[in-house]
Amino acid sequence: MALKETIDADIKKAMLAKDKVRLTALRSIKSQILLAETAEGQHGAALTPEAETKLLTKSAKQRREAAEMYQKQFRSDLEEIELAELAIIEEYLPQQLSEADLVEKLVGIIQRVGATGPSDLGKVMGVAARELAGQADGRQISQVVNNLLNNTNL
Repeated sequence: MALKETIDADIKKAMLAKDKVRLTALRSIKSQILLAETAEGQHGAALTPEAETKLLTKSAKQRREAAEMYQKQFRSDLEEIELAELAIIEEYLPQQLSEADLVEKLVGIIQRVGATGPSDLGKVMGVAARELAGQADGRQISQVVNNLLNNTNL
């Protein structure tokens, strides 16, 4: 079942359960899907699974950044809402890689592209971002790649 149909079904369940936070998060996802489907060049075509993952990842990142901002402003009430919506969005994302699995995959990518040091960061990040999309946060990928490339004992 496509993400759009899953979200529609879950919206109905949230309405019946009167779960306002879940309903808000799901409506936000549906809105983003509809906007992406009607974007120029899409011609109303359904999104690919990769595009759906990218859309959810972007939405999760926005919630995470908003929660951090609210935390810095001591607005715990708004931070809690953002974190609750983030948890709901993450239910639809692929399983996130553990730190050990991420390091293992990145070491494989580094060896495959022939990276030897920090100057090859861009080359590794390009491949890693494509292959690990939705499985790990971009900031986390960048940090681990940077640590691995600065450690010459690969």
